[in-house]
Amino acid sequence: MLEIRLDGTRLEIDDSATLGDLLPGHPSSCSVAVIPPAEAQAALTRNIRLLTSAGEVVIEILEEAAAFFSEGFIAEYVSAESEPEELSVKWTDRQSVAFGPFSTDINPDRRQHRYARGDVILGCGGYDSRTSYLIFSRIPHIADHGGQADGGIVARVVSGMAVLEAWSKGDRILRMERLMSRADTSTAFTTTDMSTPVTDGMQIFSHVLASAAGYRKDAIDTTRAASVEHLLRTMAGERMTVSLASSTHIRDDRMKESIVEYEGEPHSRFEGTITTRVDGKNRGSMYIYTEDIPGSAHHTVVGQVEQGIELPILAQDDETFIMRVEPKQLDFRGMELGEALELAAERGITPESDTEEKKSVVFSQKPTTTLEILAEGKVAITTVPLSQVITIELFDDEAPKTCHIFRSVTGLRWHDIGEMPLLMKFEDVYLFQPEVSKKTNIHRENLPEGEVSAYLLAMTNDSRKAAGLVGVRTVSSSEFGPTSEPLESTNIIGKVLEPEKLEGLKEGTTVYLREVKR
Repeated sequence: MLEIRLDGTRLEIDDSATLGDLLPGHPSSCSVAVIPPAEAQAALTRNIRLLTSAGEVVIEILEEAAAFFSEGFIAEYVSAESEPEELSVKWTDRQSVAFGPFSTDINPDRRQHRYARGDVILGCGGYDSRTSYLIFSRIPHIADHGGQADGGIVARVVSGMAVLEAWSKGDRILRMERLMSRADTSTAFTTTDMSTPVTDGMQIFSHVLASAAGYRKDAIDTTRAASVEHLLRTMAGERMTVSLASSTHIRDDRMKESIVEYEGEPHSRFEGTITTRVDGKNRGSMYIYTEDIPGSAHHTVVGQVEQGIELPILAQDDETFIMRVEPKQLDFRGMELGEALELAAERGITPESDTEEKKSVVFSQKPTTTLEILAEGKVAITTVPLSQVITIELFDDEAPKTCHIFRSVTGLRWHDIGEMPLLMKFEDVYLFQPEVSKKTNIHRENLPEGEVSAYLLAMTNDSRKAAGLVGVRTVSSSEFGPTSEPLESTNIIGKVLEPEKLEGLKEGTTVYLREVKR
């Protein structure tokens, strides 16, 4: 039998096991991180993962306190060979939580000290080092924790603050383990090959778990609700796509060029911090930091990796991996009312709707963001009749740039329902006029050849003054495209799947769109 760790859990498996045996059904396009036994290299890292009954916390040990984590009682938790008794919560209050007791040789200072949120303190009860505790500071405070003259700070929390805040009596530290250091990346790797054999002592990380900024189950801060919504939309499919892997971060550009405003205050970008850029050419891109760097007014902090930071550290350009963010997005837009009501009930939200027609389609909601809805516990839903919502399919493979523009100007890029006004209809042509910026370049892409079939969706390109118009024909044509322009001025971007709904449209009205993925 082999002993391995899968997403932090120790498992015993068969000697001939492969990654596929451990992860049946894992998406073939998604990478996993594989870390062979690190041996002596593990001592190079200053980050330690605490596996607790309430979740994972990662701390960075201070250089002057390294001996505390490599010698004596606490060192047993870090050693891969030992199986120490679990450390339990001895006491907890608004300011801090303490695990222990255990014996040390510290000399208590008997004075109050100032502590920051996330400080990890080695202190003792009754100024007796035989009853020492590992104390985690939940908020900035001044206290006498029975630490040494320097205050007793031995480490700082770098991820998992939400877990720290959730700890209560009865919770336990089950184990500690050193995280992979930079030196380990020479032997660690990512792969999508599920036939990769598993070896003894291997660590495998199949996904990343993250928490959104301001989200706690018992308290929600909506200060960054709009920016967090952008994170939840980007990760709605539980995928992180690495557009760029640098020495300090990885970046996902799928929602690049989105309008994201700066929220909050500059925040140091520690390992595992998730941000979105608020200006520049990468505005709207999502970042996960793999090394500590200073904060920036060009970024808003939107979340924190809680588990699986190894995947971002090891991921390379163009890789994709599973990433789950808590809470899941609450966007009812594009759902039929019946489906929206079921989801609201599942999430404990009280809905208010303008209709009782279960087949109507939601096109707006208040509040607009997930954190605000969760904080208020209710949502007001506005719908449109299903007859006014047309289903379309877009041709991303053939016209990726024009499809991107179309989704952006109709709103389909940000929600599961879009809209555009019907400008006019004449003979067999329906023309729509979404608001396309004059700065938008619509280059020739996927031009039709020969006869253009009925019900194809097209956008006029920059070769004509009417660039940006969207059109559809109800009959085939070999002379003009769906926007009634010559074929060389027409970019074919998709097709209408419910052509019977076109006939009921009136000029000047808004048409609502839902997309079916290929």
